[in-house]
Amino acid sequence: MAEKYRTKGFIFRTEERAEADRIFNVFSEDFGKINVHAKAIRKINSKLRCGANLFYLSEIEFIEGKNHKTLTDAAVINRFYDIFCSVEKIKTAYQISDILCNFIKGQGEDKHLFGLLQETFNKLNSKISAAQNQEMIYYYFLWNFLAGQGYKPEVLKCAACQSKLNPYNIYFSYKEGGVICGACFTNNESAQKINSDTVKILRIILNNDWHIFSKLKIEENSLQLFKNISDKAVFEFAPANA
Repeated sequence: MAEKYRTKGFIFRTEERAEADRIFNVFSEDFGKINVHAKAIRKINSKLRCGANLFYLSEIEFIEGKNHKTLTDAAVINRFYDIFCSVEKIKTAYQISDILCNFIKGQGEDKHLFGLLQETFNKLNSKISAAQNQEMIYYYFLWNFLAGQGYKPEVLKCAACQSKLNPYNIYFSYKEGGVICGACFTNNESAQKINSDTVKILRIILNNDWHIFSKLKIEENSLQLFKNISDKAVFEFAPANA
């Protein structure tokens, strides 16, 4: 007899199958990233319909079969209603979904990432009026995610020569894995020019200090520099087979 498993999980992507089936991509508390096959869930009378949907946090039960996992029960924990009231919030949720798809390739428990997802979706679901704050939630998730995956950037000293950073002559190097000084830039011309505000933002994020980060008044030039290195990091650090 097939064994059943229960776990909490964030449903971050769905795929339609056959006439009424659906595949759920789930990041679970106990198993990490898993794909679960929900048979006939798109039928009106399906008992699973209310418990599992895109961007839900649900408690799910599944059977481990020979070829795939089959969903047998689902109870919603949080529907994150407020996310679906904002185009910007939905966009952010899809950005997070893309990160999970591009970086997480195999099954494996990751309590840190599960906690980060819970924290991030709770923030995204809160009553936030400024679109910029919603965008910053994504970058807060991104850098803490990268750090948890082994790509934490060096932001306290030069990543190449370990010397003290000069705030007026600094660069971000994906090759070296963090901020580098002007002297090391001569050997790493692919690095991007940044400023001291960019480094400050990264330090606050990597200290998991959302309270301070959410209240930062960032000048437009510094914000653009930060976004540039953040967006490029997704491509530079993603696995080669992503």
